[in-house]
Amino acid sequence: MKTVNPQKSLVEQTYDILVEAICVGTLKPGERLTQDAVAARLNVSRQPVNAAIGLLRANRLVESAGRRGVVVAGLDPDLLRDIYDFRSVVEPLAVTLAGRRGLTEAEIAEGRGIIAEGWQALRKGDEPGMVRADVAFHTLLYRLSGNCVIEETMRVYWTHIRRAMSAILRSRERYPETVWDQHDRIFAALCAGRVEDSAAILREHLLGSFANIAGHPLGPPDPQRADG
Repeated sequence: MKTVNPQKSLVEQTYDILVEAICVGTLKPGERLTQDAVAARLNVSRQPVNAAIGLLRANRLVESAGRRGVVVAGLDPDLLRDIYDFRSVVEPLAVTLAGRRGLTEAEIAEGRGIIAEGWQALRKGDEPGMVRADVAFHTLLYRLSGNCVIEETMRVYWTHIRRAMSAILRSRERYPETVWDQHDRIFAALCAGRVEDSAAILREHLLGSFANIAGHPLGPPDPQRADG
C-alpha cells in the first residue's frame, strides 16, 4: 500500500491562504471573490478555489451577494457574542481537564515560551505576532485538556476571533497589557495545580476580551458603501 502524503491538498492550501487574507484584512468585508481572479492569483485551477470558497461559506467567512456573486462577510457581532458565551463555558472546562491530567515539563516549557513570545510581540508593537501568540496560547489550553472535541470545535471559531482582534489592532487601539498578564497568571496557576484559580482568571480574561471587542464597530459594512 502507498504511504499517506502528509502535504495538504490544494483545496486546504487555497482555503488557508484565503482565511489568512481575510483575518489580516488583505481581503476586506464586502470585497468580491471570483474563482478566476483567485485561481490566477494563486496559480491553481478553478476547482480547488471553488471548493475552498464553499468551505469559507460554510464557516461564515464569505456570503452570497446577489449579482455581485460571493463577497467577504462582515464581522457579525451576534456571532462573536455567541462564540464568547461558548468560550466562557468551554475554556474553563479545558483548564479543569488539563489540571486533572497534569502537565509535563515539555508542556510547561511550551506554555512559558508562548507567553514570552506574546510579551515580546507586545513590546515591539508586532500586531500579527500578538494575534499569533494569543491564538497559540488558547490553542495550547485546548490541547492540554486532552479533549479532541474542544480542540477541533474551537479551531473553526478562532478564525472569527482573529478577525476581530486584527481589526482592533489595525484601528491602532492599545493592545491591553492585561491580556498577557492574565495569560501569565492563568498558566502559572495551572502549573501550580490551582485549577480553580486558573479557571476563574480565565473567565475574567474572556469577559474583558469580549468587552474590548464589543466596544468596537466590527459589524458588516454598509452595503451601499461596499458597492462603492
